[in-house]
Amino acid sequence: MKPVLQVEDDPNDVFLLKHAWKKAGVENSIQVASDGQQAIDYLQGAGKFADRDKFPLPCLVLLDLKLPYVMGLDVLKWIRQQSGTALPVVMLTASGEEVDVVAAYRLGANSFLTKPSEANKLEDMVKAIKHYWLTHNTLPQGASPDAIKDAATPRPVMRAKRPANTTASARPIKY
Repeated sequence: MKPVLQVEDDPNDVFLLKHAWKKAGVENSIQVASDGQQAIDYLQGAGKFADRDKFPLPCLVLLDLKLPYVMGLDVLKWIRQQSGTALPVVMLTASGEEVDVVAAYRLGANSFLTKPSEANKLEDMVKAIKHYWLTHNTLPQGASPDAIKDAATPRPVMRAKRPANTTASARPIKY
């Protein structure tokens, strides 16, 4: 079972999510990146994240907005620039600012959730994540970034050559 990557710099928020995760009975493990650059390194399998047995590609990213080194929206932008990667990204942040919501969706976020301040509401949110993103949601076959990159690689198009003595019709297509 693939893990979920939580990109979060606040250790208290990491602890609270892991606690709610356990209470909600989520079986997917959580891998944590504590800043935006670590998230990119994790997803690239760079540096200390090169061992894919220890750091497998996630099935979902829970991404905070305000992060050290590389901000959450920049991480999101980077993920979406990886040749059509189908990796679901849920913004999970304390901000409920409309400008942040709009920016996240514009850059390709799949969802935007505001962290609740009450433990029981966080547990309800985790149950919703479990049921929708980890149980009911369907991704394309082989939705790992490597498989998507390979599928998105342009292939040469073979075109039949038109005989020299014919011309294409100039009639407009009627709809």
